[in-house]
Amino acid sequence: MNPLTSIKGTITLGFVLALLAALVLPSVGRFNIPELTVWLHVISGITWVGLLYYFNFVQVPAMGEALADEGGPGPAAIGKYIAPRALLWFRMSAAATWITGAYALENIGGFVAAFMFAPGLQMIGLGAWLGTIMLFNVWVIIWPNQQKILGIKEASAEEIAKAKFTAAMASRTNVVLSVPMLLCMTGFGHGNLF
Repeated sequence: MNPLTSIKGTITLGFVLALLAALVLPSVGRFNIPELTVWLHVISGITWVGLLYYFNFVQVPAMGEALADEGGPGPAAIGKYIAPRALLWFRMSAAATWITGAYALENIGGFVAAFMFAPGLQMIGLGAWLGTIMLFNVWVIIWPNQQKILGIKEASAEEIAKAKFTAAMASRTNVVLSVPMLLCMTGFGHGNLF
């Protein structure tokens, strides 16, 4: 059986290989929960930001082109099959990223201390604030508006048009915030750019 023929098999194989690497490479001599948390934070964060970029750079422009293509297949395939699944992964990875990030903050100096920009935690604190704003945008602005756009919630044509603009602006705001947020996350571990 080829594990690459299914998503579950592919994901499982990735985790099995990671665990093998963890067992073969030099060890700290105990189960390292902080590393597990950061690793899961990075995986879920890559999923979240990757989908954010996918929506903004691929799906939204493609929907516009599909709507404009009079003889083409139209946007139904994206709106009915792709967008709901992508938005589920988007929401869940956003939540997983924030939860694992909160736990990681507690392990490196304190959740509250990071959000209060305590000495030594200013870089990661700013990243945490930006990530929190992005999480808020996903769950409180983007998702409720996407439900109207995709017909999951009933809405008038005027409400849908407003929802498209509101969701797009919140999503674009997240793209903007993701760039300094990622700098803050990597900068905390490796030092600032300057």
